[in-house]
Amino acid sequence: MGVATAPSVPASDSERTGPGRTHWQRVARETADDLATDAVAREQAGKAPFDEVSRLREAGLLTLLVPHEFGGGGADWPTAYAVVREIAAADGAIGQLLACHYFLSWSTRLFAKAARAAEVERRTAAEGWCWGGGLGPQELPLTLTRKAGGYVLDGRQSYATGILVADRLAVRAERADTGQPFAVVVDAARLGVRIDDDADTFGQRLAAGGNVEFDAVPVAAQDVLGSLSADEDVLSPRAALSAPVGRLLSVQLLLGMTEGVLAEARDYSRAGHHAPRHPDWPVGSPQDPQVLTTYGELTVLARSAAALADQALTAVHGGLARGAGLTFEEYAEVSALVAIAEAAASRAAQESTARALDVIGARSVSSRLGFDRFWRNARAHTLYEPVTHRLRDVGDYFLNGAHPPFVLPVRP
Repeated sequence: MGVATAPSVPASDSERTGPGRTHWQRVARETADDLATDAVAREQAGKAPFDEVSRLREAGLLTLLVPHEFGGGGADWPTAYAVVREIAAADGAIGQLLACHYFLSWSTRLFAKAARAAEVERRTAAEGWCWGGGLGPQELPLTLTRKAGGYVLDGRQSYATGILVADRLAVRAERADTGQPFAVVVDAARLGVRIDDDADTFGQRLAAGGNVEFDAVPVAAQDVLGSLSADEDVLSPRAALSAPVGRLLSVQLLLGMTEGVLAEARDYSRAGHHAPRHPDWPVGSPQDPQVLTTYGELTVLARSAAALADQALTAVHGGLARGAGLTFEEYAEVSALVAIAEAAASRAAQESTARALDVIGARSVSSRLGFDRFWRNARAHTLYEPVTHRLRDVGDYFLNGAHPPFVLPVRP
């Protein structure tokens, strides 16, 4: 395995229509600052994030990836990744909610026919839809049964991001007659869709996750977007790219959490909020050699993970630019780079969110400060996306040249 030489990058911001990346990064920063002001109180209240979604909608962030000619922001994936990372630094759960929305709403471009994808994106922009659900495999798959004029959808998805606030659900379902998996879009308000919030997770509580049950829900043929089969005879390299695109959202989410906890811990240390431990250097003091070493180690972890994420982003962006010309060999290299970035980001997030508590000391147990939310959010996310699988894929690719499997993220 070499370092991916990604295909040429698409048009720069100056060649695109609509606001540029600088505009959206400023909007994301302002929205993140707004979310940060009451992040602890909102997380502890644990209410469904309708207000937070309204903030994202009003800022124009929900339609960021929708083409400008369809009424959206016309931004590219590098911009969307930067936005997710900025939001996640302030509120990891809302970062996940936004990441899931981006991935699911954009996926219609890869799995649906062009005319249908355009129609969906126009309506997403016009009606301000928020998307939720998930396209990753689950132990008990949803079932699509053919009926006159379309299909019916049955089954239960045990956890899905965003469904408590979603206008549209994108889910994975298997054809009852063939067992082939498909991406399916469902109106969340449709008769037969039952959503509950009994997931009761200890982290990412504001990601609007919950369980959804489908009881003979009618599905029009046009709402069965396309196959999610991992068979290379069915799956094109371009469609396969949806997996690393979605997984790189997870990377940005973890990097955001890492940067967020380090920034808050640094501010706390600088402000002199610490308790006596050593006559010369109190706990958390900017002069404590142990504190300096810890911050140094965590900064190296965060910066290393960010550098690997940048390499993966270049590869993903280049792969998207290749479109139908992308080969499976190129896809495999892109996928491996994203897996490497996932492993580094997972380690950085888990170590930073845990060790930041040690730097702050015993006062970090205060629920009023809310430092625990970073650890809980990062740990909840990494439990759904185990890094062990990604390391195995990278090792198999490096040693044996095996293509990383087509695995869509469970929680993008």
